Amino acid sequence: MTTKKVTKKSVAKEGVAKKTASSEPTTMEELLSTSGYQLNVPKKGETITGLVTSVNRKMVLVDIGAKTEGVVSDKEYDFAREFIETLKVGDEVEVYVASDENEKGQILLSLRRAMFDKLWDMLDGYLKNETEVQVKAVELNRGGMIVKWQGLRGFIPSSQFGAYVAGNLQGLVGKTIAVKPIEVDREKNRLIFSEKHVSEAETMKAREGALKAVQVGDVYEGVVTGVLSFGAFVAVDVKVGKEVVKVEGLVHISEISWEKVEDIHAYLKVGSNVKVKVLGVEEGTGKLNLSVKQLLPDPWAAVAERYAAGTTQKGTVSRSAPFGVFVNFEPGVDGLIHVSRLGSFPELTPGEKIEVLVESVDPEHRRMSLGPVLTEVPVGYK
Repeated sequence: MTTKKVTKKSVAKEGVAKKTASSEPTTMEELLSTSGYQLNVPKKGETITGLVTSVNRKMVLVDIGAKTEGVVSDKEYDFAREFIETLKVGDEVEVYVASDENEKGQILLSLRRAMFDKLWDMLDGYLKNETEVQVKAVELNRGGMIVKWQGLRGFIPSSQFGAYVAGNLQGLVGKTIAVKPIEVDREKNRLIFSEKHVSEAETMKAREGALKAVQVGDVYEGVVTGVLSFGAFVAVDVKVGKEVVKVEGLVHISEISWEKVEDIHAYLKVGSNVKVKVLGVEEGTGKLNLSVKQLLPDPWAAVAERYAAGTTQKGTVSRSAPFGVFVNFEPGVDGLIHVSRLGSFPELTPGEKIEVLVESVDPEHRRMSLGPVLTEVPVGYK
C-alpha cells in the first residue's frame, strides 16, 4: 500500500493550483463577463430590430442579440404567413416580443407590426402604379362592401362596382374580387378599393379621354338613365376622333327647371330624350355636371318689365314658409308676402288665387316683394 506524503511544500503547490483553476470562468455569465460581451435580455412588450437567420414552413428564427434566437411560430406564423413568404435569410425586420422564454429557452416574437408597415408601403406603390390586387369580400353595409387584403380591412363603395355586378353585390360575399386601390392613407387607416377600375378599365380609360374633349357650355342630346330624389342621370355621346364614347352626367334637381321642382318624375323619366348643357367637368369622378333649365329662357330676364313695382298682379298662393307666403305668377317666378304684411290678408291657402301689389322687384337676386292691394286712399294722400 502506497501512502501519499504530504509536505508543506506540496500543500503550497496545491494551493497555487486551486487558485489558478478558480480564476477561470466556470459559468456562461462569467464567460460573457470576462469577454466584455453585453447580453441583451429582451422584455415582453418591446419592439426590436433583428436579422432573419432561418425561414421554413413552420417557423422563422430572428437574431435579436439575446442568448438564443427569437422564434415566430404557431398562431403568429399563421397570421403573417403571406408576409413571411417574402422574407429571406439576412433580412432586417422589426419584431415585437410577445412573451418571455419558452421551455426551450426561445423568445416568442410577432411580425404583425413589421407586416403591416410593409403592406402599407406595398399599397402606396400599387396606388401609384395602378396595380391590380385580389381581396376577399367580407360583408355588405349601406355604403358598399368591406373587404380584406392580407389582414388589412378595406372598403369598396357601391359606386366603385362595375355595372355587371352592381345589382348582385350580395352574391360576391365570401368570394375573391380583383380590385385596384384608389385611396391609401396609413395615418387614418383608410383603404379604399375600386372593382370598376378593373372590370371597366378600358371603358374608364376611354371616358377619361372623352372628358378632356368636353368643354363647359357644350350642348348635347342625351338620354335619361336614372331618376333619384336629388337629380337625374343623363348619358350623352361624346365624339373623340372617330370614336363615340358614352359619358354619364348629373342634372341636379335645381337645374331641371326655373320653377321649384318637388317631383323630378314630373319633368324627366328614364329613357326619355333631353337636351342638356355642360356646367362642369369632374375628371376625378368621371362625370359631368349638366343643366336642362339653362337652355330654357330665364323668366326673370324681363320680370322688371312684366311685373313693375307699383302694379297690381294676379297670382296663385304656392307655399308657406316661416318668414312669409309665396305667390306664383308664372313658372319660375314667385313673389313673397313677408310675414309682417300677412295681417292685411285673410288666411291664405296653397292653390288660392289672389291679387297683390308688387312693392319691389330685384331681378339680379330673383326676388319680388308683395303687399296688399290698396282699396282706399290713405289718410293725408293727395
